Order: sequence, then C-alpha cells, then structure tokens
Amino acid sequence: MTPLPARSCMPKAAPLEAREQTLGQGPMRATPARMQRMNGWRTATFAPALVGTLALMYGLYSWLANGGMSGMEWVLLCMIGATFVWVTLSVSTVGVAIGGLLARARADAQPASDVQGIDVALLVPVYNEVPQNVFGNAVAMLDDLAARNGPHNYSLFILSDTRDDAIAEQEWRAYQDLRTHAPDGFDVYYRRRTMNTDKKVGNLAEWTRGWGAAYEGMVVLDADSLMTGRAIERLASELSRDPDAGLIQTFPMLIGAQTVFARLQQFSNIAYGWLLAEGLATWARSEGNYWGHNAIIRTRAFASSAMLPHVRGPHGRDQLILSHDFVEAGLLRRAGWGVRFLPRVTGSFEETPATLIDYVIRDRRWCRGNLQHLRLLGTKGLHPVSRFHMFHGAVAYLLSPAWFFLLVVWALLGKDSETNVIRYFNEANPLFPDWPPAMSHIDSAVFLVIMYAMLLTPKIAGAGIIAATPRAARMFGGAGPFLGNFLVEVALSVAYAPIMMIQQSKAVLRAMTSSQEAWAPQSREARQHSWATLVKFHWVETVLGLILLSGLVAGLLSVWLVPIVVSLVLAVPLSALSGVRISEYAPATLRLDSPYTLREPAIVKRAMRERARLALTLGAAKAPAE
Repeated sequence: MTPLPARSCMPKAAPLEAREQTLGQGPMRATPARMQRMNGWRTATFAPALVGTLALMYGLYSWLANGGMSGMEWVLLCMIGATFVWVTLSVSTVGVAIGGLLARARADAQPASDVQGIDVALLVPVYNEVPQNVFGNAVAMLDDLAARNGPHNYSLFILSDTRDDAIAEQEWRAYQDLRTHAPDGFDVYYRRRTMNTDKKVGNLAEWTRGWGAAYEGMVVLDADSLMTGRAIERLASELSRDPDAGLIQTFPMLIGAQTVFARLQQFSNIAYGWLLAEGLATWARSEGNYWGHNAIIRTRAFASSAMLPHVRGPHGRDQLILSHDFVEAGLLRRAGWGVRFLPRVTGSFEETPATLIDYVIRDRRWCRGNLQHLRLLGTKGLHPVSRFHMFHGAVAYLLSPAWFFLLVVWALLGKDSETNVIRYFNEANPLFPDWPPAMSHIDSAVFLVIMYAMLLTPKIAGAGIIAATPRAARMFGGAGPFLGNFLVEVALSVAYAPIMMIQQSKAVLRAMTSSQEAWAPQSREARQHSWATLVKFHWVETVLGLILLSGLVAGLLSVWLVPIVVSLVLAVPLSALSGVRISEYAPATLRLDSPYTLREPAIVKRAMRERARLALTLGAAKAPAE
C-alpha cells in the first residue's frame, strides 16, 4: 500500500512508555487496588438464573425420560439449558437492578469540592466519516464544556485514519474551522496517519506513546459520540477522585433516530436498557466492562497494562484483536485497576444505524470480534468476571444458531402424533430409526410461553416502572402514548427477531469460514435501500420462511411457528419498512417517541446547527459510500 500524504497539527511530544502485554503470562506488576466485594449481588444475579434453568431442565428431563434418554434427547435438553440460562440471567439482572435501586440511599456523585483538577484529552478516532458531523459534534462538546468552567483542563484530538483523500481534505478544512470556533482555553489538534496500522487500536496506541504523558485521563469517543460538558466533567472528576479507577464507562443513549428501525432501537435503549444497565453496574462494580467509546481511561494505566499484542489466528496467521474494548478492560482489571460502569451519568449519546441492513453490516464486524474472544479466555491472570464478560459477548452471537437449531427441532416435532414429521421419518426413513418417539408428545406451546414470558420480562419491568411513574410517563408523551408505543415496539421486535436470528447465524458462519470482514465506516444516515438490494440481502430468510410455510400448509408443523414463519416470509418488506422515516404527523401511539425525540437535548440541537453550518462551509460534503 502506498502511504497517503498526511497533515497534522499536534502539540509538543510527551512520550509515554507503553508495554505490549503478554497474554500467556500475568502482568509484570499489579497495581494494588481497594476493590469492594459484592458477592451478595452477584449471588442474587447468577443463582436464580442457574436454579431456574436447572428446574426447567429437570422438568423436561422427567418428561423425556419415560422411555429412556436417547442421544438426540440429551442434545435437545442441553441446547434448551444453554439458551434458557441467558434468558433467566437477564431476568435476574433486572431483579438486582430493582433491588439495588431500592437499597441505594444516596447517589453516586460526591461534592465537586472534593475534586482536584486534571488534564484530560478528548480523543476522536475517525475513518472515512462525514467531516461536518464529526467536527460539528466537537464544537458542541467544547462549547458545553466551556460553559461549565470546571476544574479540569481539556484538549481535543481528531485522530484520522481516513483513506479517502477527498474526505481527508474536508477534514483538514473542518479542523481549520474548529480552531477558529473553539472556545478560549481549549486546545484542538488534528493528525492523519500515513498508514492506518492496526486500525483504531493502533491509532490510539500511537497517540498514547507519543503524547500520553501530558494527560492524566483520556476520554475515548467514537465518530458519532456526543457528550455534554456535565457528563465529561463527571467522568474526569470520578477519575480524579478514585485513584484505583483505570476506566469508567458511561451508558450511551441513542439520538438522531428518524426511521422505524432507528426509533425502535432508541425506544428500547431508553425505556428498558437503563434497567439492565443498572443491574450490570450493581453486580459488576469494579469488574465492569468497556464498550470502546464514551468512557474515560487513566492514560498511564492504559499504557502500562492494556497495550494489545497481535494473536495467532486459526491458521497460524498474525491477527489483530478486533473487539479490543472487552480485552482492554480485562487487562486493566488483571493489573489491579478498577473498571467501573456509571449508567447514571446522563448526557452521553451516540447514533444508531438507520436500517436493518446497516445494523446487520455493523453486527457482522462485532460478531467476528466477539467470537475471537473465545480464543482469549485462557489469558493468564484475568479476573473471572472479566472472562465472563468476554464469554457472554461471544455467546450473544452463538445463541442465534442455537435458537435456529431449536427451531428446527421443534418444527420437526409437529403439532400432534398423527402429523408429526418425526413420526413420518421413523416410519418411512431408515436414517432416523431411533429418533425418540417421546418427543412427539411434548407440549411445545408450554415451553414457548415460558420462553417468551422470560424474554419479555425486562421490557415489561421497564415499561411498568415508567407507566407507574407519572413524571417518567410524561417524558414519553403520557401514559397512553407510551403504552401504545410499547406495544408497537414489542410487536416490531418480535417481527425482526427471527430475521436477526438468521442474519446472526450467517455472521457466525462467515466468521468461522472466512479470514476477515470489510472495515467500512458505519452508515447512520436515513435512507432507503433498493428492492434489488433487499432481496439479495434477505433471500435466505425468505426461502426458509417459504419452506416452513409449506410445512404449515401441509399440516406437518405446529401452529406456534406461525409468527416466525410470517416474519421470515416477509423479511424483504419488513427490511424495507425499517428504513421508512417516521412522520411527525403520525399518530402518537405509532411514532415510537422517547424523551429525546419529544424534547431534543440542547447539546444535540447545537451539534445539528454546527453540522449544518459546516456542511455549507465545506460545500455540502457527500457521505462516504458503503
């Protein structure tokens, strides 16, 4: 690859020694830390999940074991347990969240007078992003920080890995504009690397080694990140106040949603996500996780404890650690640094893909990185909770093929013994002579009712709390519109779930059979994909849906499959629906409104104004191609 010409405007170098970590042995020196033990909350999270799963498995075992357990029955039973335990874990996490909220007598924040000012770098790595969006957000954040006049000193760095020369030229012009509009007392810098070695990981590592010594903390932001001055100051103050903290993560809320799919994600994030986040923060404590952005990291801790090496791939090839954030959090914790999660820090925002296709494309990259974590679970010295975070991230994708396997098995069970597909195979196909006849008598509807009830529990709990709290309900437009939108969100989520199951199963298969995934900027703009693109993208789901539909028509499959069949058959029109803009004139119960669509935060309004101004200044920069 020919190096591209680079432009930069950076401060005087402040080198910081950064040691690449060895995963096969523990850290060279652990930092002593005073970590709170929260075994009670962890027991309250994991014990009910395990007990509930074992109880279900015992009940099914008693049902299946009437005529003795065959190999297929054991496989079925184990698969049910492997999927159900994660469902029960989300339910117990909600229970812990509610218990923690009731038990907590005071807020996490402490008086600002306890804080000693520190130097903080705001780092924005970019790669072929729309310049006016990145720099518009930057202006809004700096202005909001300046208005607070807090105790900390901030410098902003735009760290570009952009490969497109035209976009890079616009970045440089936008940077010149940023220098003009930045408030007094705030330094802004820009650097474009000649080679994007190791992508975002390498970009941040090079900055750490070259300039990290000048800053106590670094706030890592994504290209679409937006944080209020209050949120950034809260992170800096928490890092200053807690000498044991190596990383503090916020809970980013989704903004800018205009399409059906984006509004669906935004409503779910705000209405229910906070409850799961609160539960995670309650039991994780100093063994939290990192999501790669909207977090503050102690620079020296990162340099000494979390510099990532390359790893050996399945065929012995040198590989970059893709989902670096989980691993960096684990390495910080194994060196004794606390990794904290503060979901109550308001004013932390990010954007979301506008369509189902854009979401799936991003999800493929995450899938590959999370599955890579399975090979990193043996890293020496990791805390058990750090290993759990990494394992859980991989399981989140492996559950889709597991659900698909169960779908196939339950489909074969049929709705009664006379039309059972398995019965047909037993009688007519010598390849299945020992298929367990006991399974033909399982009332699959009972299992499905239990499963759906457990899956919906976090949503129902979050919605119930909001509906029962008048002030919270008013933020969603009132109890009536909120409950209407809740029902719409549940219906759409159920409709999109089978499509996502197939797409994530394909992503797992791609990750296991191909060596790499294209690294492209995330598309966040509202747009409609062509019908040809939709059909090409969703033909697998459509074909599977038609096959299942033929089984239903022939009476070979159970009627409980109808919602799944409808979703798969209609995958193309449902995907088209995902990109439809929601009109402000639509009925209130169909708009999927949330507090940030009804009352846009001031900093979001400011960022949108700056984006529009910059678009004019830059000549209406065109968004990069897919």
